[in-house]
Order: sequence, then structure tokens, then C-alpha cells
Amino acid sequence: MCPTGTALRPRDAAKPSRLKPAFDVIDADRDGKISRDDLRAFYAGRRASEDDDDVIGTMISVADFNKDGYVEYDEFERVLDLEYGKANSKSKSNGGGGLMEDVFKVMDKDGDGRLSHDDLKSYMNCAGFAATDDDIKAMIRLGGGDENDGVSFDGLLKILAVDTVA
Repeated sequence: MCPTGTALRPRDAAKPSRLKPAFDVIDADRDGKISRDDLRAFYAGRRASEDDDDVIGTMISVADFNKDGYVEYDEFERVLDLEYGKANSKSKSNGGGGLMEDVFKVMDKDGDGRLSHDDLKSYMNCAGFAATDDDIKAMIRLGGGDENDGVSFDGLLKILAVDTVA
């Protein structure tokens, strides 16, 4: 039970997680929790403000239900399930609302609204995922794109398998 008197809902081990790939992208050090350092690494190069530490601190505090200073997967899922519900009630878009859009924008280095082979390769390497050129090509195909045009935001959702309603 959290200090607020609420408890995180237990995970159903048989239920596949549609948000785990997004969590793994942000959890840069692969320790199973999102820290301030993980968020700084995630936003590196995209955000440049004196208020970054305050913004990151706020992001952690909003999602850190057990107040241990980190966002564990269940907390991450709980926050995104709330955002996911809001996004679905306003549009047909599935996939976690603003966070996934932020993921896409961080990955889209040239800002053209598409993730190219180079965008995906660069981000995968930066995030510590070993990905060959063939892996990247397969990801692009999985996302419904092609090597010349890359993939759209919806394509990224397909790659991360967060475009299905649970």
C-alpha cells in the first residue's frame, strides 16, 4: 500500500504488456525503474532549458506512487493507462498519448515526421540496443514503412506493439 492509502494493482502475469517496450526505451540503464538520470538521457539533445531538473522532478513525482524516487513499471503503466484512456476518448489514436509522441519526436532527429533508417539506428544505439541494419529494416517493414520513407508515428506504435487495445 502506498502512503496515499492506495495500492498498485497487481499485474496479471498472463496478460501481455503493451507498454513495456516504451518503458524499456526510457529505462536507459536497464535496472527496471526510471530514474531522473534515465529521463535526462531520454530527453538529451531535445530539451535545453534551465528548468529541466524541475520538469524531470515533476515527471518523476507525478508517477512515483510509492515515493521511492523512481518510477517502476507498474507505476509507469498506471500513469499511461490514465493518459491512454484520455487519448482514446478524444481520438482514434491508440498508444499512450503524449509520452509516445515525445518518444517519436526524440527519435526523429531531422524532425520530418518520419523515422528513417538512420533515425532508428541512431536511437537504438543511443539507447543501448544492439541492432543491425537488417534489424532496422525489419522494424521499418513491421511499422508499415519502407527504406526510402521510413515509418510514421503510427508505424512506431506498431513496432513497439502499443497500437492494440488490451
